Amino acid sequence: MRLQFTKMHGLGNDFVVFDAIHQQVELTPAQVRFIADRRRGIGCDQVLLVERATRPDADFRYRIFNADGGEVEQCGNGARCFARFVRDHGLIDRDRIRVETRGGLIELQIQADGQVRVDMGPPRLDPADIPFQAPTRAARYALEVEGEALQIGALSMGNPHAVLQVEDVDTAPVARLGPLIEHHPRFPQRVNVGFMQVLDPGHIRLRVHERGAGETEACGTGACAAVVAGRLQGLLDEQVEVELPGGDLVISWAGDAAPVYMTGPAVSVFEGSIEL
Repeated sequence: MRLQFTKMHGLGNDFVVFDAIHQQVELTPAQVRFIADRRRGIGCDQVLLVERATRPDADFRYRIFNADGGEVEQCGNGARCFARFVRDHGLIDRDRIRVETRGGLIELQIQADGQVRVDMGPPRLDPADIPFQAPTRAARYALEVEGEALQIGALSMGNPHAVLQVEDVDTAPVARLGPLIEHHPRFPQRVNVGFMQVLDPGHIRLRVHERGAGETEACGTGACAAVVAGRLQGLLDEQVEVELPGGDLVISWAGDAAPVYMTGPAVSVFEGSIEL
């Protein structure tokens, strides 16, 4: 099976995108791992599929597979690349696109400057909806990791996130704590882990250990989750610049049941084909 693909990235969070409308794409977890392998395959953090919508209020269906082969609910940086892909490949002629994901319906808007604004929908804050084992909803939760007492924010942006405030992201123990929190038994579907440094109410720095992928250059849903967690804890303004290793995103959230908006770039790198 030979498949055409496009390599893309959003702030260095990189993707292999397949048009599964004009070619038949059925990937096994082993094939996803091969595609994501940076030495033997193409190399990426996630594999994205563009499929026909299965619901009448969506233009497309968006599927995301992490580098470990597992399918996940949502990816914000991937959503921006998805929007540029379908527009640049002539799959749609509108700049506003509605897309169904496993995490729910999202709306993408390509702006005049080429940036993509994503309506990520409202965050899910109840522990059962994350999912996270806790008796009641809270802005901060105590979490014990190998005898160390941590305070985290926990929420879902269509996928589960834990957010840990740190003094300095450069020295934060991302490599050690990221996998431990990801696999913590209180997160039954595992979790993405953000390490957030608050510079001022309108500006944070962030590193993210992504579930099934490890630390990435940028994580769109992680940036959204960090701003929501910081807002709930009284640390951040309604609009926040999020500085990630791969570049900057702008995240806005008015609070309560309002949607989270994410604005940032999406770039095509090259196209090719691969034999699977």
